[in-house]
Amino acid sequence: MSINRKTVTKNAYRITKTRDKTCLRIRVPGGHLETRFFPLIQSIADDYGNGTVHLTTRQGFEVPDIDFDKMQDINAKIRPLIESLGLDMAIGENGYPAAGTRNISACIGNRVCPFANDDTTRVADNLEKAVYPHDFHFKIAVTGCPNDCIKAHMQDFGIICVTEPQYDPSRCITCEACSDNCRKKVTGALSVRDFNIERDHEKCIGCGECILKCPTGAWTRGDKKLYRMVIMGRTGKKNPRIAMPFLKWADEETITQVIQNTYRFVDNYIDRSLAKEHIGYIVDRMGFQVFKKEVLEGVVPNKEAQIAENITWGGYWYNQNLEFK
Repeated sequence: MSINRKTVTKNAYRITKTRDKTCLRIRVPGGHLETRFFPLIQSIADDYGNGTVHLTTRQGFEVPDIDFDKMQDINAKIRPLIESLGLDMAIGENGYPAAGTRNISACIGNRVCPFANDDTTRVADNLEKAVYPHDFHFKIAVTGCPNDCIKAHMQDFGIICVTEPQYDPSRCITCEACSDNCRKKVTGALSVRDFNIERDHEKCIGCGECILKCPTGAWTRGDKKLYRMVIMGRTGKKNPRIAMPFLKWADEETITQVIQNTYRFVDNYIDRSLAKEHIGYIVDRMGFQVFKKEVLEGVVPNKEAQIAENITWGGYWYNQNLEFK
């Protein structure tokens, strides 16, 4: 059977090692899916695949061992899954319209976790609506707090939900549980002065540990939903590295606009002679200041937001002369 590889992959199917077989990739933004879709996924795996599914590191499903000539039948069947994404687009029976921007992953968030500062599923859903469908290869993840259970630091864009803790001195008994914990486990942003707790805003990472440790409720989460954005983390064959902070104390509109503008940046500077060029290598090639200028164009950050002056990434290069014994 003759196939067009680009058409297949754009339609969210894999080119597999078995010549006549493909693999369906199902999007699950934020890793949160209603159970009413489970029978549909099972029926596709049983009727068209080999009766198994793979849960990916990006929190989606992959259904292997599908014949290429069954793609259109499956595309019609998965329409309810695509409609569940809530996208502002006409949805027919042609399956997923793109697969370049990977499934937006998220930790379980504050629907369950006491450490989480926000509803990560909601944030992931909103980002999905803002950026999908798109063919550029972006990886985005949302984590509920700086514990970073979703490994946001390994993504092109890692969104870390933070809170600006609010202090009520009238409820404080100066037990120092919050400051002791912050010194031992976080950044030492809290100190005691005149029987009150003082917070160093520059040291504070908005984790919310002080709120959880306070026995009297002197610390509470702020009303504003704020985020830290770390950028250009990656694995891969050239230069694996963790993402570095780009925005601190930014609101959701600011982080969304920056990600949207990055698609334009990639479109302007991607090396089209290559089959694929990941965004981090484009930023490396063009320079951080060019990236920064373009992605902030037209963005009016919230008053609390702080923007990195410069970023130097680390990691390592595989072709370095590393010593081994």
